[in-house]
Formats: sequence, C-alpha cells, structure tokens
Amino acid sequence: MEQLLHYVWKHKIFPLGMLRTTSGQPVEVIDPGLPNRNAGPDFFNAKLKIDGTLWVGNVEVHMQASDWLRHGHNRDKAYDTVILHIVGDTDCEVYRTNGELVPQVLLSCPEPVRQRYDELRQAEIYPPCYSILGSLPKLTVHSWLSALQVERFGQKARSISRRLEQCNNHWEDVFFITLARNFGFGLNGDAFESWAGHLPFRAVDKHRDNLFQVEAFFLGQAGLLEEEIAGADAYYQKLRKEFCYLRHKFGLPAPMSVEQWRFLRLRPGNFPHVRLAQLACLYHMERALFSRVMEAETLEAVKTILTAETSPYWEEHFNFRKVSSHRAKRVGESALNLIVINTVIPFLYTYGLHKADEMLCERATRFLEALKAENNYVTRLWSGAGLPVYTAADSQALLQLQKEYCEKKDCLRCRFGYEYLRRQ
Repeated sequence: MEQLLHYVWKHKIFPLGMLRTTSGQPVEVIDPGLPNRNAGPDFFNAKLKIDGTLWVGNVEVHMQASDWLRHGHNRDKAYDTVILHIVGDTDCEVYRTNGELVPQVLLSCPEPVRQRYDELRQAEIYPPCYSILGSLPKLTVHSWLSALQVERFGQKARSISRRLEQCNNHWEDVFFITLARNFGFGLNGDAFESWAGHLPFRAVDKHRDNLFQVEAFFLGQAGLLEEEIAGADAYYQKLRKEFCYLRHKFGLPAPMSVEQWRFLRLRPGNFPHVRLAQLACLYHMERALFSRVMEAETLEAVKTILTAETSPYWEEHFNFRKVSSHRAKRVGESALNLIVINTVIPFLYTYGLHKADEMLCERATRFLEALKAENNYVTRLWSGAGLPVYTAADSQALLQLQKEYCEKKDCLRCRFGYEYLRRQ
C-alpha cells in the first residue's frame, strides 16, 4: 500500500543494513525531505548520499515503478528534480524528461508495522487507538493537540478569507454572517448563513436606529412573514406591512422559503424567530460590532457585547403562534461560549494574521484556553477513551482530529497513530 511506503520513508523505518539502489549503489538517508500534500513530487528537499555523492532534491514514492510512466512523470519537468524513486515493486526502470535514469530503491514495510496498521484499519472499537491513549506521555498529547489547534485555526482562517473575497473585504459583513451561522447552533446553521448572506446590509443600515424596522428586515427576508396566519396578532400584521414597504422601497430580493428552517426537536428558545429577534437587537444596538469585539481585551467584555436580548414582544412569544410566559430571552451562557469559540476566536486569529498583529492571535489562544471544553459526542468519545479534555482548546483540537484524521481513516498522519504503530 502506497500510504505505508510514504510512512516508512517519512519516519525512516528501514530494514537493518544499508539501503541500495536497484543497480547496487549504497544509499544513505540524511533527511527524507518534507511531505508534499499538493501537486508535484511526494517529498521536497531530501538529502541523500548515493554511492558517496551528496544529492539534494525531491523523492517520489510509488507502489510500482511503472506508476511513474502511468502518471506521466517521464513527460513532466516538475519531476526532473527527483533524485530517488522509492518503490514497492521494481517492474521497470524510469527516466527524466531528458532521458536520464532515475535511481530507484526497493522498499518494503516491516511486518510488525503492517500488522498494527491493519489493526487500526479493521478495529471495531472507536477510536481504534484507544488502547494506548491512557498511557501516552503528557508531552506527546499536549504537543499533538497544540498542533491540531493551530491546524484548525488555519482552516477557519482560510474559510473566513474566502468569505471576505465574496463580500468585497467587508469585515463587518463577514463577521455578522459568521455570527448568524453560529446562532443556528448546528441544526439551523446553514439556513442562518444563507439568510445572512442575502441580507441587504446597506439597506438595513439606513434604518438601523429603529429596532422594529430591523426586525421587519430580518424576519421578512427569512420568509417568516409570508405565511397567512388566521387571527394573527397586531404585531405580526404590523411587521408584515412594514416589510412590504421596505421591500418595495429597496427592491429587495425574494425572501427565503420558510421550508429552509428546521423546527423539529428544537427547544422553543432556539426557534429561528427568537434567534432572529436577538440578532436584530444586537445589530440595532452595536453599530460597529466587529470592531468592538476585536477591541475587547477580556472574555467578559466580549460576552457583554454579544449578550443580545429582544424587543418586548418576544418576551412573551416563541413565534407568532406560540405564546410564552413573560421572561427576557437573552442568549444564555453556554450559547455565548459556543459563539465565542466558533465566531469571535477565529476572527481574532484571522484578523491578527491580516494585520500582522501577534497580540490578536495570542488573545484568540488565551480565550480558547480560558473557556471550558465543549460537551459533545466527540469530546465524550475521546474522554471516555482515556484522553483528558479540559479546555475549549482541547475540544477544538479533538474536533479537528475527528474530522480530518479519524473520519478519513488517516492514521498514518496522526501522532497517536504513529505511537500505536511503533509500539512493540
């Protein structure tokens, strides 16, 4: 399996004795090179001695030597820099575009490593490496979780950057769209993002000082004012009339379909109506929401800014049909923590990179380490397997591990998988 050959080469898990090319020349591996996950040779900047001569260049790995030809490397100048071809089967010789012979080494995976890899791939218990997790050194666990956290930061930063391009580099708009998505708390995340992505922000801004009109914009564009409700109360009728006026005034696009919103198994406090009313209040109260959040130096200050309430109507309603006992419907503490984790912290990190401001990046990490770990099936799974999960930094790292490694069965890139494979 080619993945195993990559792994054996990367970690220099070679059989005892000097490696030799297929023509008998001795090979000394000084540095196997850096793995390349993009187009081009598999390893960059390797350092090797072949028959006593020092070579610096790239390394390509294939199960069969003839894969070099099947992939067209003999016609691709990008592979002229390859100084060694690692293969599991030497079924032919291979050449560069100028006709030069590429040295090849026949490499096999040690049987114990192959057996343990098969165990990981075939294990029915999840995670498959559970048996070693409780015995791993704290430094190994900490260093891998820290690397995963940085990897997740980078992934979220790229996602935010893509949104910025779509929104003409308007940070306030992108921040609100991301915030809206996270007000969906998973189940309605896609619907909230779709809604916010089509919200006419500049039109709303002209009426931002009027909470009622902001509500009309938000609920109207969400499609929640399209329904004919028998015996509807005066507030609903007034909102519909106001949205009709605003829609005509600004030539707004058609509202979302109400079918995009999900209500099944939702607690009433999470109904889209309530969350949209909270967002309307937040948008009305905070004129420069993104800037204010980026300037806040403590978690408490961030939470104070984001603690949205609602207009008086929603203190007695969950939607236009369902009345509630009178109470303020502000965003709760656990919901605020999730919003900080999934919106504020990624933006602090991304904006810090954008501005080359290390303080913002450090603040993102500090906030993450100060928050308690998220309680979800992933954190419960790993905690039950013997891995300590204390802070949101831990839980975010484990979510990255789950998504990018475990679900893809990519144990060979995982440090826990590496520890499992090297155990005797």
